[in-house]
Amino acid sequence: MTETPHLNDYLATSPKNWGKWGADDEVGSLNYLGSPEVLAGVAEIRSGKTFTLGVPMGSPAGDPVWPGRRQARRVNTVDAGLWMAGKGFPIPGGAQYSDDMLVIDVQSSSQYDALGHAWYGDQLYNGYDAATTVGAMTKANIMPIAEKGIVGRGVLLDMAKYRGKKVLDPGETFTHEDLLAAAAAQGVEIRKRDVLLVHTGWINSYYEGDTAKFQGADFMEPGLTHSQELVEWFQEMEIPNLVTDTIANEVTLDPASGLSLPLHQALMRNLGVVFAEIMNLTPLADDCASDGQYAFLYTAAPIKLVNGTGAPVNPVVVK
Repeated sequence: MTETPHLNDYLATSPKNWGKWGADDEVGSLNYLGSPEVLAGVAEIRSGKTFTLGVPMGSPAGDPVWPGRRQARRVNTVDAGLWMAGKGFPIPGGAQYSDDMLVIDVQSSSQYDALGHAWYGDQLYNGYDAATTVGAMTKANIMPIAEKGIVGRGVLLDMAKYRGKKVLDPGETFTHEDLLAAAAAQGVEIRKRDVLLVHTGWINSYYEGDTAKFQGADFMEPGLTHSQELVEWFQEMEIPNLVTDTIANEVTLDPASGLSLPLHQALMRNLGVVFAEIMNLTPLADDCASDGQYAFLYTAAPIKLVNGTGAPVNPVVVK
């Protein structure tokens, strides 16, 4: 049996963007998104149709989460029962109201990862010390990303449709060359600095009742698989943001190396590519297949969570 390599060795020649935008940078490849990229996205608007990509949060039936992460829990803190019990707050005029609270793992909803979310070798993105995560993530956390926001030209790459499937199989992989082939089949061009949205059908299958594959030790998502060529392509294309309808944006266990989630390290940690995960892209994919328009304005702003490792988000696409 081949021994699984250590990331220090496996990614020794992987390119880095550390220092490219200064020693204090915390938004990485989002620096590629400026006014020209925003206007390129606006130029793709044709009909004014809008799509929100966030999944439901706190569903009583359960949410799709990485095995071991907790389900979101929503509870009422104030409702009509308080007044029925005679314990309501006196409000001039007799008004009543309701309040509730939500307890979640920030990585357990449609969300953006902070660039410091994953690391190896005791260094985060841009060379920040991993000790800056102790107690609170003080470097490369979600706040700088939330304050900047993400707006640009988005392109949907429908890998499920390209493979002739409704949903990709557990552990099914694809490469950047497959993304390019899917784009060609769709008649859309992937341009430098595009936000890439990859549809696999995975998350939507959860809501259609196929929940067993999201649980247990055999959990294995489909997704991109690591190669030096793929990483170099992301760097050459100056891709700012990878958005997928899976929980981790890449195949769970890389078949070539045996490593768990190496693209989190090669793309996020080393290049500063921002990851957005757990999106429901199926309604958008269906519409793109219907009208043949696979490029659009993509907008997103995760919540401003101080020192967060990530934050919930509900992106909006305008076609």
